[in-house]
Amino acid sequence: MSNVKKVIKEGAIQIGSGGSAGFVEVCIMHPLDLVKTRLQLSSKFLSKNDPKYYNGIVDCFGKMYKQEGLFSFWKGIVPPILAETPKRAVKFFTFEQYKQFFLFGSPTPTPLTFSLAGFGAGVTEAIFVNPFEVVKVTLQTNKSKSAEMPSTWAMTRLIINENGFGLRGLNKGLTATIARNSVFNMVYFGFYHSVKGYLPELENPYHEFFRKCGIGFVSGSLASCINIPFDVAKSRIQGPQPVIGQIKYKSTFRSISIVYKEEGFTALYKGLLPKVLRLGPGGAIMLVVYDYAHSYLTEAFA
Repeated sequence: MSNVKKVIKEGAIQIGSGGSAGFVEVCIMHPLDLVKTRLQLSSKFLSKNDPKYYNGIVDCFGKMYKQEGLFSFWKGIVPPILAETPKRAVKFFTFEQYKQFFLFGSPTPTPLTFSLAGFGAGVTEAIFVNPFEVVKVTLQTNKSKSAEMPSTWAMTRLIINENGFGLRGLNKGLTATIARNSVFNMVYFGFYHSVKGYLPELENPYHEFFRKCGIGFVSGSLASCINIPFDVAKSRIQGPQPVIGQIKYKSTFRSISIVYKEEGFTALYKGLLPKVLRLGPGGAIMLVVYDYAHSYLTEAFA
């Protein structure tokens, strides 16, 4: 087989494996992503009787179930499904390409190589996925019952008609998404591949499965803890503004500064628990599904 065919085949395998990983992860973990967004948009200035006020994960799940119904936990899932399959394909494919670029003459990848490749993959992923994030957050913050919710396409048209495709419309919060995704993937890939290389592979397939799951869980959890201030800023920018007609949260660092000054340091970590509960196991699911899908497709097309 020629080198060109090998490159094309490997690229197709990376894209297929990454897409599979994204689809499986989002279907399982979406309710926690929704709760994370609701908590991040819950300001301390809200009254405890306000339906927008949530006192933690259990309270949020309970209020949503009572007020909006069971299927409210999957509000806004269509944009992630549409985005996550190609998004994860882009993430894993570009990670492999950046990894070759950042070898810096070394015969094998180093922890720095993995981290820089993850950072680059995060930037690329964020640019691709941000419009889907804007629609998702808008749907997730809608308090209507599921049956009364506008469709994904209707919400997308509404955003475009009102504010267009730019930084006030479908690409609102782009820099915050880039900051969030690049930092997350830098830690996520850097930690996972570095630690996986240091810990010996296990012969027992079940033990090896749990070894990968454990490293993936720690990778996703650690990355979530480090990048969450950017995630809070992104939710504030893309979500409904506190006062209708006034844009309070504009740029990434300005939004972080406002939240810190008005609500304190801990407000920058709102939604951390559901984020970790989602991206800890979610991170493990993605990396393990990717590894096994990659091995399966490699054998299938050998």
